[in-house]
Amino acid sequence: MVSPMERLLALDIVKVTEAAAIAAARHMGEGRVEQADKAAVTAMRAALDELTIQGRIVIGEGEQDEAPMLYIGEEVGRGGGFTVDAAVDPVEGTNLVAKGLPNAIAIVSVTEKGGILHAPDIYMEKLVVPPQAAGRVDLRWPPERNLEVLAEALGRRVSDITVVILDRPRHADLIAAVRRAGARIKLISDGDVAPAISAAVSGPGVHAVMGIGGAPEGVLTAAALRCLGGEIQGRFWYRNDAERQRAREMGISDPDRIFRTEDLVRGNDLVFAATGITDGDLFRGVRLFGGGVRTHSLVMTSAVHQIRFVDTIHIQDMSRAGVIRL
Repeated sequence: MVSPMERLLALDIVKVTEAAAIAAARHMGEGRVEQADKAAVTAMRAALDELTIQGRIVIGEGEQDEAPMLYIGEEVGRGGGFTVDAAVDPVEGTNLVAKGLPNAIAIVSVTEKGGILHAPDIYMEKLVVPPQAAGRVDLRWPPERNLEVLAEALGRRVSDITVVILDRPRHADLIAAVRRAGARIKLISDGDVAPAISAAVSGPGVHAVMGIGGAPEGVLTAAALRCLGGEIQGRFWYRNDAERQRAREMGISDPDRIFRTEDLVRGNDLVFAATGITDGDLFRGVRLFGGGVRTHSLVMTSAVHQIRFVDTIHIQDMSRAGVIRL
């Protein structure tokens, strides 16, 4: 049975990511990272404040002194309704939007209060696998062993597996290990949440995500995988003692702990929504036409696994919209 929160918020939450995606898409290819992000943040906050919720940002754009809005701890919503914690990323892949590259998305996930790990904005080592391999891999193992287990779970050879890795110097050893194992690699410049979602569904041709990326993005990935049945394992990757201290201050006592999907997002009632900004493996980007725009989104719930792909036409001027196409 779908929970009242999931039933009432699912299609409202997707309006929030649609608003952010449309605002960001109007700045695609301008080469200005800040402009697209600012527009998306403003639009997302306005849309959140239309919801009948008492919301608190747990994963956001930064601390209050670093972000003018959608900062960690900020209250959103018009009040009343459900009390929720929210994880947001108005533009996951700001560089992708600035350069007009694929797989930029806008994301929001909400769950009951206390249901999302308050992760520090530092790096996290991650391993993402599809449902067939959930519970069978281990971040502490060498990549070769995890790839063998993943291939067996999928009924494939290792050479049939495609792994997404952020193209960073810190991943030189990981890339070499995956190549030695014989798997294929797709290097990306930014944005590892969209590939992580793609790894949990059939069709995009992505079977795993490995490597070090942002910890907040790891939490957003966990929210999506809670709905899809895939798995993320993460371990904080500290660059200095200050980051270790910050994690301790946020309640993370064991610096080497492996966080699993349910550790990152433990809420029982969960809604996840994402809207494509630029075209990608899983989402079509925002399409502008005379008189309106068209968006492609994914909205999911966890208590009952409902997964909707939402193709929305937003008419702004009917006189110029013409005939609506399928």
